[in-house]
Amino acid sequence: MLEEKNMEGNGNAIRLEYNTEREKLAMPEYGRNVLKMVEQLKEIEDRDKRTEQARAVVKVMELLNPQVHTQENYEQKLWDHLFMISGYDLDVDAPYPMPEEEAFTTKPVTIPMKGEKIKAAHYGRNIEKIIDLLCDQPDGEVKTETIRSLAIYMRTQYLIWNKDSVADETIFADIEKISGGRLKVPEGLNLSKLSADASFSRPSMGMGVGQKKNNRKNGRNKGKKR
Repeated sequence: MLEEKNMEGNGNAIRLEYNTEREKLAMPEYGRNVLKMVEQLKEIEDRDKRTEQARAVVKVMELLNPQVHTQENYEQKLWDHLFMISGYDLDVDAPYPMPEEEAFTTKPVTIPMKGEKIKAAHYGRNIEKIIDLLCDQPDGEVKTETIRSLAIYMRTQYLIWNKDSVADETIFADIEKISGGRLKVPEGLNLSKLSADASFSRPSMGMGVGQKKNNRKNGRNKGKKR
């Protein structure tokens, strides 16, 4: 933001001064004028006068940041902000102790991501868990039929996000890939054929305008038949 412009030389040259060229503010919500006030506080030699002026600056900060009233112990918050603006280098008789700089400068602890990265997002994490469970099951008819049902469901999920046909072999390969090679699809396994008029759509939180119109139209047609 452009804050001011300075005249140089005989008045023919104008230098524009930008905030981006200035020192970064510790508390931007109070502005640079408050920073100048705090810097002037440090230059007052008399401690009593310095404390008196510090209280006046806190009142100005309260006016500039009225939302601080919504916080508990807001007066202490204002004094904490004053010390932060001063760079924790302000010797005054404050009603509250100066906060420790480390409490405000310590970087937050990084929270690790929950769980591992999904190998195939269009199938979802639950599919991976099911495949992991199948890997530990003994071979047999029950396991084969479970793999078939799983593959049919995965094919449906695949077609929701990929508007095209998909070969059974592609789904089988995905199962083995997600399992890390631990689960082998039985040879000769075939999936049921898809209906020619089968339609797959992405899940939605609400009903589209076209769907609403079709529903109203179908409702009218049912009424006529009656």
